[in-house]
Amino acid sequence: MTGGRVSPFHCSAVISDVDGTLVTDDKRLTPRAQAAVTELRTGEIKFSIISSRPPRGVGLLTAALGVTTPIGCFNGGVIAAADGSVVTANMLSPSVARRAVDTLDVHGVQVWIFSGEDWLLRDSEGAYVELEARTVQFRPDRVAEFGAALDRVTKIVGVSADFERLARCESDVRAALADNATIARSQPYYLDITHPRANKGDAVVEIAALLEVPLAEIAVIGDGANDVAMFERGGLSIAMGNASSAVQQAADFVTDSNDNDGFANAIERFILADRQAVRPSFARSGVRA
Repeated sequence: MTGGRVSPFHCSAVISDVDGTLVTDDKRLTPRAQAAVTELRTGEIKFSIISSRPPRGVGLLTAALGVTTPIGCFNGGVIAAADGSVVTANMLSPSVARRAVDTLDVHGVQVWIFSGEDWLLRDSEGAYVELEARTVQFRPDRVAEFGAALDRVTKIVGVSADFERLARCESDVRAALADNATIARSQPYYLDITHPRANKGDAVVEIAALLEVPLAEIAVIGDGANDVAMFERGGLSIAMGNASSAVQQAADFVTDSNDNDGFANAIERFILADRQAVRPSFARSGVRA
């Protein structure tokens, strides 16, 4: 670590992204990641997650980690208790949901609808369906039309194995929805569309209030473009080694990849090594330690 002004960071809570961060690419929670969360708890540091997954898609994970804090789901569209019960929910307006689906359809990308506890789609054989089913631990429902489900949507996902097509689609979706939705790529193949307040930055603020922890005492860690909003709110930000260069540059520190225990390494190096230590601040310089 080099340069930068010196400022203290006292960690009272850690909030982590899940896919690409807390778990490996094959969706495993490693023993070291579990041990790191246990060590946080031993050190009286609270731990929470914010994921693009629905509440029922993180239940096994929160149980394995012994999470008792409020968590963020659907990129913050839902704040849930550790048992999955909804604390707050921000749903897209029906008109915005329909406009989003129409725009995705024009580009020929798959459309997934998350409405209540349901995951709805029109093509059960489409790309990434099996991956998502393994990730969230439940199967989608195939429907001919989305119909009334678009009146109560928490998240819409545009899905394509053609990343360039999805990038073009993202531009048009942004133009069509303007400030009426949060639009972010949670993966190169997923374009997430949620309520304007359903973003990970606002979710960090809401979880911090529920935990009664100042934002300045929260460390956040993630790998995706949608995690940068967390970096902007937390007192200390850590990007994964598998994150893009733009995401890494937005963080204070960079750890190893999710397939090389980057989460556990980050907790050990930056949080647990010396909670009270004075740490260099790199003003979002993305410095790797």
